[in-house]
Amino acid sequence: MIPSVLPTYNRAPLSFVKGEGSWLTEADGSRYLDLGAGIAVNALGHANPALIAALTEQAGKLWHLSNLYQIPEQQALADAMVEHSFADTAFFTNSGTEACELAVKMARKYWYDKGQPERVKIITFSGAFHGRSSAGIAAAGSEKMTKGFGPLLPGFVHLEFGDHEALFAAMKDPEVGAVLLEPVQGEGGIRPVPDQCLKGLRDLCDETGVLMILDEVQCGMGRTGKLFAHEWAGIAPDIMMVAKGIGGGFPLGAVLATEEAAGGMTAGTHGSTYGGNPLACAVGLAVMNTVAAPAFLDEVNRKAGLLRQRLEGLVAAHPDVFEAVRGSGLMLGLKCKAPSSDMVKAGYAEHVLTVAAADNVIRILPALNIPDADIAEAVDRLDRAAQTLGAALRPETNLKGEAPKGQ
Repeated sequence: MIPSVLPTYNRAPLSFVKGEGSWLTEADGSRYLDLGAGIAVNALGHANPALIAALTEQAGKLWHLSNLYQIPEQQALADAMVEHSFADTAFFTNSGTEACELAVKMARKYWYDKGQPERVKIITFSGAFHGRSSAGIAAAGSEKMTKGFGPLLPGFVHLEFGDHEALFAAMKDPEVGAVLLEPVQGEGGIRPVPDQCLKGLRDLCDETGVLMILDEVQCGMGRTGKLFAHEWAGIAPDIMMVAKGIGGGFPLGAVLATEEAAGGMTAGTHGSTYGGNPLACAVGLAVMNTVAAPAFLDEVNRKAGLLRQRLEGLVAAHPDVFEAVRGSGLMLGLKCKAPSSDMVKAGYAEHVLTVAAADNVIRILPALNIPDADIAEAVDRLDRAAQTLGAALRPETNLKGEAPKGQ
Protein backbone atom coordinates (compact mmCIF):
# COMPACT_ATOMS: atom_id res chain seq x y z
CA MET A 1 0.00 0.00 0.00
CA ILE A 2 1.44 3.35 -1.01
CA PRO A 3 2.09 5.82 1.86
CA SER A 4 0.13 9.05 2.07
CA VAL A 5 3.40 10.88 1.35
CA LEU A 6 4.62 9.87 -2.12
CA PRO A 7 7.70 7.68 -1.45
CA THR A 8 10.22 9.45 -3.68
CA TYR A 9 12.74 9.92 -0.84
CA ASN A 10 14.73 7.42 1.21
CA ARG A 11 14.22 9.35 4.42
CA ALA A 12 16.42 8.99 7.49
CA PRO A 13 14.66 7.68 10.64
CA LEU A 14 14.76 11.14 12.19
CA SER A 15 11.90 13.53 12.86
CA PHE A 16 12.62 17.04 14.09
CA VAL A 17 10.16 19.32 15.83
CA LYS A 18 12.30 22.34 16.63
CA GLY A 19 15.40 24.12 15.43
CA GLU A 20 17.61 26.84 16.84
CA GLY A 21 20.79 28.11 15.22
CA SER A 22 22.78 25.08 14.04
CA TRP A 23 20.81 22.60 16.15
CA LEU A 24 17.75 20.47 15.51
CA THR A 25 15.67 18.76 18.20
CA GLU A 26 13.49 15.64 18.04
CA ALA A 27 10.29 15.21 20.04
CA ASP A 28 12.14 13.25 22.74
CA GLY A 29 14.60 16.10 23.22
CA SER A 30 17.49 14.55 21.31
CA ARG A 31 19.63 17.31 19.73
CA TYR A 32 21.55 17.07 16.45
CA LEU A 33 24.19 19.42 15.09
CA ASP A 34 23.08 20.32 11.58
CA LEU A 35 25.85 20.53 8.97
CA GLY A 36 23.40 20.26 6.07
CA ALA A 37 21.27 23.38 6.66
CA GLY A 38 18.40 21.92 4.64
CA ILE A 39 20.87 21.41 1.74
CA ALA A 40 22.36 24.91 1.93
CA VAL A 41 18.96 26.53 2.50
CA ASN A 42 18.99 27.68 6.12
CA ALA A 43 21.78 30.18 5.48
CA LEU A 44 21.26 31.95 8.80
CA GLY A 45 20.39 28.88 10.85
CA HIS A 46 17.12 27.67 12.25
CA ALA A 47 14.59 30.10 13.78
CA ASN A 48 16.76 33.12 13.07
CA PRO A 49 15.27 36.06 15.02
CA ALA A 50 15.66 38.60 12.20
CA LEU A 51 13.87 36.32 9.74
CA ILE A 52 11.14 35.50 12.24
CA ALA A 53 10.57 39.22 12.78
CA ALA A 54 10.42 39.95 9.05
CA LEU A 55 8.00 37.11 8.39
CA THR A 56 5.80 37.87 11.39
CA GLU A 57 5.53 41.56 10.54
CA GLN A 58 4.65 40.84 6.92
CA ALA A 59 2.19 38.07 7.86
CA GLY A 60 0.24 40.62 9.85
CA LYS A 61 -0.07 42.90 6.83
CA LEU A 62 -0.36 41.02 3.54
CA TRP A 63 0.38 37.48 2.33
CA HIS A 64 -0.47 37.29 -1.35
CA LEU A 65 -1.42 39.57 -4.22
CA SER A 66 -0.29 37.86 -7.43
CA ASN A 67 1.80 39.71 -9.96
CA LEU A 68 -1.23 41.46 -11.41
CA TYR A 69 -0.32 44.31 -9.06
CA GLN A 70 2.73 46.14 -7.77
CA ILE A 71 4.32 44.37 -4.78
CA PRO A 72 6.46 46.76 -2.71
CA GLU A 73 8.39 43.96 -0.95
CA GLN A 74 9.23 42.40 -4.30
CA GLN A 75 10.45 45.72 -5.66
CA ALA A 76 12.64 46.26 -2.59
CA LEU A 77 14.23 42.83 -2.91
CA ALA A 78 14.76 43.25 -6.65
CA ASP A 79 16.46 46.59 -6.03
CA ALA A 80 18.74 44.99 -3.46
CA MET A 81 19.63 42.06 -5.75
CA VAL A 82 20.45 44.43 -8.61
CA GLU A 83 22.49 46.70 -6.34
CA HIS A 84 24.65 43.83 -5.09
CA SER A 85 25.10 41.86 -8.31
CA PHE A 86 25.93 42.09 -12.02
CA ALA A 87 22.23 42.09 -12.88
CA ASP A 88 19.92 44.77 -14.20
CA THR A 89 16.70 42.90 -13.50
CA ALA A 90 15.27 40.03 -11.45
CA PHE A 91 12.32 37.66 -11.66
CA PHE A 92 11.29 35.83 -8.48
CA THR A 93 10.28 32.19 -8.35
CA ASN A 94 9.46 29.70 -5.60
CA SER A 95 12.41 27.39 -6.21
CA GLY A 96 15.63 26.75 -8.08
CA THR A 97 13.84 24.39 -10.42
CA GLU A 98 11.52 27.16 -11.55
CA ALA A 99 14.53 29.45 -11.94
CA CYS A 100 16.06 26.89 -14.32
CA GLU A 101 12.91 26.85 -16.44
CA LEU A 102 13.02 30.63 -16.85
CA ALA A 103 16.76 30.72 -17.53
CA VAL A 104 16.31 28.25 -20.41
CA LYS A 105 13.33 30.19 -21.79
CA MET A 106 15.15 33.51 -21.47
CA ALA A 107 18.19 32.30 -23.40
CA ARG A 108 16.13 30.83 -26.23
CA LYS A 109 13.85 33.86 -26.45
CA TYR A 110 16.92 36.10 -26.64
CA TRP A 111 18.11 34.42 -29.83
CA TYR A 112 14.61 34.23 -31.29
CA ASP A 113 14.25 37.98 -30.93
CA LYS A 114 17.73 38.46 -32.43
CA GLY A 115 16.53 36.75 -35.59
CA GLN A 116 18.56 33.59 -34.94
CA PRO A 117 15.93 31.10 -33.73
CA GLU A 118 18.20 28.17 -34.64
CA ARG A 119 20.48 28.98 -31.67
CA VAL A 120 18.53 26.80 -29.24
CA LYS A 121 21.31 24.47 -28.04
CA ILE A 122 22.54 24.82 -24.46
CA ILE A 123 25.83 23.26 -23.38
CA THR A 124 25.83 21.52 -19.98
CA PHE A 125 28.30 19.31 -18.07
CA SER A 126 28.43 15.89 -16.45
CA GLY A 127 27.75 15.90 -12.73
CA ALA A 128 25.41 18.87 -13.07
CA PHE A 129 22.16 19.23 -11.18
CA HIS A 130 19.67 21.87 -12.31
CA GLY A 131 16.48 20.70 -10.64
CA ARG A 132 13.91 18.02 -11.39
CA SER A 133 11.66 19.70 -13.93
CA SER A 134 11.60 18.57 -17.57
CA ALA A 135 14.16 21.22 -18.49
CA GLY A 136 16.28 20.53 -15.40
CA ILE A 137 16.64 16.80 -15.94
CA ALA A 138 17.21 17.25 -19.68
CA ALA A 139 19.97 19.73 -18.88
CA ALA A 140 21.66 17.31 -16.46
CA GLY A 141 21.23 14.42 -18.85
CA SER A 142 22.34 11.62 -16.50
CA GLU A 143 20.55 8.28 -16.63
CA LYS A 144 19.76 8.58 -12.92
CA MET A 145 17.84 11.79 -13.57
CA THR A 146 16.21 10.96 -16.89
CA LYS A 147 15.46 7.23 -16.98
CA GLY A 148 11.74 6.64 -17.46
CA PHE A 149 10.85 10.27 -18.09
CA GLY A 150 11.20 10.50 -21.85
CA PRO A 151 10.78 12.02 -24.30
CA LEU A 152 13.20 14.61 -22.97
CA LEU A 153 13.23 18.30 -23.81
CA PRO A 154 15.67 18.55 -26.74
CA GLY A 155 18.44 21.04 -27.34
CA PHE A 156 20.99 20.20 -24.62
CA VAL A 157 24.60 19.30 -25.45
CA HIS A 158 26.17 17.24 -22.66
CA LEU A 159 29.94 17.46 -22.18
CA GLU A 160 32.27 15.83 -19.69
CA PHE A 161 33.21 18.07 -16.78
CA GLY A 162 36.70 19.46 -17.47
CA ASP A 163 36.91 18.41 -21.15
CA HIS A 164 38.26 21.65 -22.60
CA GLU A 165 38.74 20.35 -26.13
CA ALA A 166 35.13 19.22 -26.37
CA LEU A 167 33.99 22.56 -24.98
CA PHE A 168 35.96 24.60 -27.52
CA ALA A 169 34.56 22.47 -30.34
CA ALA A 170 30.98 22.69 -29.09
CA MET A 171 31.10 26.46 -28.65
CA LYS A 172 31.80 26.82 -32.38
CA ASP A 173 28.48 25.20 -33.28
CA PRO A 174 26.34 27.97 -34.81
CA GLU A 175 23.24 26.48 -33.16
CA VAL A 176 24.63 26.91 -29.63
CA GLY A 177 23.02 29.81 -27.81
CA ALA A 178 24.06 29.35 -24.20
CA VAL A 179 26.25 27.43 -21.78
CA LEU A 180 24.88 26.45 -18.35
CA LEU A 181 27.04 25.47 -15.37
CA GLU A 182 27.44 25.60 -11.61
CA PRO A 183 30.59 27.45 -10.42
CA VAL A 184 30.70 24.78 -7.72
CA GLN A 185 28.79 21.57 -8.41
CA GLY A 186 26.78 20.58 -5.36
CA GLU A 187 24.96 17.33 -6.05
CA GLY A 188 27.88 16.41 -8.32
CA GLY A 189 30.22 16.11 -5.33
CA ILE A 190 31.37 19.63 -4.39
CA ARG A 191 33.43 20.13 -7.55
CA PRO A 192 34.55 23.75 -8.05
CA VAL A 193 35.23 25.06 -11.55
CA PRO A 194 38.73 26.64 -11.34
CA ASP A 195 38.76 30.42 -11.58
CA GLN A 196 40.91 30.35 -14.70
CA CYS A 197 38.38 28.06 -16.39
CA LEU A 198 35.51 30.40 -15.58
CA LYS A 199 37.54 33.31 -16.95
CA GLY A 200 38.36 31.37 -20.10
CA LEU A 201 34.74 30.40 -20.59
CA ARG A 202 33.63 34.00 -20.15
CA ASP A 203 36.12 35.05 -22.84
CA LEU A 204 34.88 32.29 -25.11
CA CYS A 205 31.27 33.38 -24.60
CA ASP A 206 32.24 36.95 -25.48
CA GLU A 207 33.96 35.77 -28.65
CA THR A 208 31.07 33.61 -29.84
CA GLY A 209 28.11 35.56 -28.46
CA VAL A 210 27.01 32.50 -26.47
CA LEU A 211 25.16 33.47 -23.28
CA MET A 212 26.68 32.38 -19.98
CA ILE A 213 24.08 31.01 -17.56
CA LEU A 214 25.33 30.29 -14.06
CA ASP A 215 23.44 28.08 -11.64
CA GLU A 216 24.21 29.48 -8.19
CA VAL A 217 21.22 27.86 -6.52
CA GLN A 218 23.46 26.01 -4.06
CA CYS A 219 26.75 27.95 -4.18
CA GLY A 220 25.30 31.47 -4.12
CA MET A 221 24.14 33.81 -1.36
CA GLY A 222 27.40 33.94 0.57
CA ARG A 223 28.01 30.20 0.64
CA THR A 224 31.56 30.45 -0.76
CA GLY A 225 32.55 33.63 1.07
CA LYS A 226 31.48 36.00 -1.71
CA LEU A 227 27.85 36.93 -2.23
CA PHE A 228 28.02 34.89 -5.46
CA ALA A 229 30.65 32.26 -6.23
CA HIS A 230 31.54 33.62 -9.68
CA GLU A 231 32.88 36.79 -8.07
CA TRP A 232 36.02 34.89 -7.04
CA ALA A 233 36.91 34.59 -10.74
CA GLY A 234 36.25 38.27 -11.43
CA ILE A 235 33.66 37.51 -14.10
CA ALA A 236 29.92 38.04 -14.52
CA PRO A 237 27.30 35.88 -16.23
CA ASP A 238 24.52 37.03 -18.51
CA ILE A 239 21.85 35.05 -16.64
CA MET A 240 21.98 33.50 -13.18
CA MET A 241 19.76 31.18 -11.20
CA VAL A 242 19.52 31.71 -7.41
CA ALA A 243 17.47 29.95 -4.73
CA LYS A 244 18.04 27.93 -1.52
CA GLY A 245 19.85 30.42 0.76
CA ILE A 246 18.08 33.44 -0.71
CA GLY A 247 15.03 32.79 1.49
CA GLY A 248 16.85 31.46 4.54
CA GLY A 249 14.37 28.58 4.68
CA PHE A 250 11.34 30.27 3.13
CA PRO A 251 10.63 29.03 -0.44
CA LEU A 252 12.16 31.58 -2.78
CA GLY A 253 14.21 31.64 -5.95
CA ALA A 254 15.19 34.14 -8.61
CA VAL A 255 16.62 34.62 -12.06
CA LEU A 256 19.00 37.57 -12.37
CA ALA A 257 19.97 38.89 -15.78
CA THR A 258 21.51 41.73 -17.70
CA GLU A 259 19.20 44.04 -19.62
CA GLU A 260 20.56 42.62 -22.88
CA ALA A 261 20.00 38.96 -21.98
CA ALA A 262 16.52 39.63 -20.61
CA GLY A 263 15.43 41.71 -23.59
CA GLY A 264 13.09 39.07 -25.00
CA MET A 265 11.11 38.60 -21.80
CA THR A 266 8.31 41.08 -22.33
CA ALA A 267 4.79 41.15 -20.85
CA GLY A 268 3.08 37.78 -21.22
CA THR A 269 6.21 35.71 -21.90
CA HIS A 270 6.51 34.32 -18.36
CA GLY A 271 4.66 34.34 -15.06
CA SER A 272 4.24 32.84 -11.61
CA THR A 273 1.23 32.94 -9.32
CA TYR A 274 3.21 32.82 -6.09
CA GLY A 275 6.61 34.03 -7.29
CA GLY A 276 7.69 37.21 -5.55
CA ASN A 277 4.90 37.13 -2.99
CA PRO A 278 5.11 39.58 -0.05
CA LEU A 279 5.94 36.92 2.56
CA ALA A 280 8.86 35.43 0.63
CA CYS A 281 10.27 38.77 -0.42
CA ALA A 282 10.10 40.24 3.09
CA VAL A 283 12.17 37.31 4.35
CA GLY A 284 14.48 37.45 1.33
CA LEU A 285 15.20 41.12 1.96
CA ALA A 286 16.10 40.35 5.57
CA VAL A 287 18.49 37.67 4.32
CA MET A 288 20.05 40.05 1.81
CA ASN A 289 20.49 42.79 4.39
CA THR A 290 22.54 40.35 6.46
CA VAL A 291 24.43 38.24 3.93
CA ALA A 292 25.47 41.03 1.55
CA ALA A 293 27.25 42.97 4.29
CA PRO A 294 31.05 42.88 3.81
CA ALA A 295 31.64 42.21 7.51
CA PHE A 296 29.35 39.18 7.39
CA LEU A 297 31.15 37.76 4.35
CA ASP A 298 34.48 38.35 6.08
CA GLU A 299 33.21 36.21 8.94
CA VAL A 300 32.07 33.49 6.53
CA ASN A 301 35.60 33.34 5.14
CA ARG A 302 37.14 33.24 8.61
CA LYS A 303 34.82 30.43 9.71
CA ALA A 304 35.46 28.62 6.44
CA GLY A 305 39.21 28.70 7.10
CA LEU A 306 38.71 27.36 10.62
CA LEU A 307 36.39 24.58 9.46
CA ARG A 308 38.60 23.56 6.57
CA GLN A 309 41.68 23.39 8.78
CA ARG A 310 39.86 21.10 11.20
CA LEU A 311 38.49 18.94 8.39
CA GLU A 312 41.98 18.57 6.92
CA GLY A 313 43.06 17.28 10.32
CA LEU A 314 40.12 14.89 10.32
CA VAL A 315 41.14 13.48 6.95
CA ALA A 316 44.72 13.04 8.11
CA ALA A 317 43.54 11.22 11.25
CA HIS A 318 41.35 8.79 9.33
CA PRO A 319 43.08 7.90 6.05
CA ASP A 320 41.08 4.70 5.74
CA VAL A 321 37.77 6.63 5.83
CA PHE A 322 38.56 9.89 4.02
CA GLU A 323 40.55 10.86 0.95
CA ALA A 324 40.43 14.67 0.79
CA VAL A 325 38.62 17.92 1.57
CA ARG A 326 37.37 19.98 -1.34
CA GLY A 327 35.12 22.92 -2.02
CA SER A 328 35.01 26.62 -1.26
CA GLY A 329 33.94 28.70 1.73
CA LEU A 330 31.29 26.92 3.77
CA MET A 331 30.46 24.66 0.83
CA LEU A 332 32.83 21.81 1.59
CA GLY A 333 32.95 18.14 0.77
CA LEU A 334 34.69 15.18 2.35
CA LYS A 335 35.73 12.76 -0.38
CA CYS A 336 35.37 9.36 1.23
CA LYS A 337 37.15 6.04 0.79
CA ALA A 338 34.47 4.28 2.79
CA PRO A 339 30.94 4.47 1.33
CA SER A 340 29.73 8.02 1.89
CA SER A 341 26.28 6.75 2.89
CA ASP A 342 27.91 4.78 5.71
CA MET A 343 29.64 7.93 6.93
CA VAL A 344 26.36 9.85 6.91
CA LYS A 345 24.76 7.06 8.99
CA ALA A 346 27.73 6.96 11.36
CA GLY A 347 27.16 10.68 11.84
CA TYR A 348 23.54 10.07 12.84
CA ALA A 349 24.79 7.90 15.68
CA GLU A 350 26.90 10.83 16.89
CA HIS A 351 24.01 13.28 16.39
CA VAL A 352 25.65 15.21 13.54
CA LEU A 353 23.93 15.68 10.18
CA THR A 354 25.68 15.74 6.80
CA VAL A 355 24.40 15.33 3.24
CA ALA A 356 25.57 12.75 0.71
CA ALA A 357 26.53 13.73 -2.85
CA ALA A 358 27.87 12.05 -5.96
CA ASP A 359 31.48 10.86 -6.31
CA ASN A 360 31.35 9.31 -2.81
CA VAL A 361 31.32 12.70 -1.09
CA ILE A 362 29.55 13.96 2.00
CA ARG A 363 28.64 17.63 1.95
CA ILE A 364 29.40 19.99 4.82
CA LEU A 365 26.99 22.92 4.41
CA PRO A 366 26.53 24.58 7.80
CA ALA A 367 24.67 27.78 8.49
CA LEU A 368 26.83 30.71 7.40
CA ASN A 369 26.70 32.13 10.94
CA ILE A 370 27.62 28.88 12.72
CA PRO A 371 29.48 29.70 15.96
CA ASP A 372 33.11 28.65 16.32
CA ALA A 373 32.17 26.41 19.25
CA ASP A 374 29.71 24.52 17.04
CA ILE A 375 32.40 24.08 14.38
CA ALA A 376 34.65 22.47 16.96
CA GLU A 377 31.84 20.30 18.28
CA ALA A 378 30.84 19.25 14.76
CA VAL A 379 34.33 18.07 13.86
CA ASP A 380 34.63 16.23 17.18
CA ARG A 381 31.43 14.36 16.36
CA LEU A 382 32.60 13.60 12.83
CA ASP A 383 35.84 12.33 14.33
CA ARG A 384 33.98 9.90 16.59
CA ALA A 385 31.79 8.79 13.67
CA ALA A 386 34.87 8.20 11.51
CA GLN A 387 36.53 6.25 14.31
CA THR A 388 33.50 3.96 14.56
CA LEU A 389 33.27 3.54 10.80
CA GLY A 390 37.00 2.94 10.50
CA ALA A 391 36.84 0.23 13.16
CA ALA A 392 34.01 -1.44 11.27
CA LEU A 393 36.19 -1.46 8.17
CA ARG A 394 39.00 -3.10 10.18
CA PRO A 395 37.34 -6.02 11.96
CA GLU A 396 40.73 -7.28 13.12
CA THR A 397 41.11 -4.25 15.44
CA ASN A 398 39.08 -2.84 18.29
CA LEU A 399 37.88 0.74 18.63
CA LYS A 400 41.22 1.81 20.10
CA GLY A 401 43.03 0.61 17.00
CA GLU A 402 44.67 -2.24 18.92
CA ALA A 403 44.91 -5.82 17.73
CA PRO A 404 42.76 -8.17 19.86
CA LYS A 405 44.68 -9.96 22.60
CA GLY A 406 46.12 -13.33 21.63
CA GLN A 407 46.99 -12.27 18.09
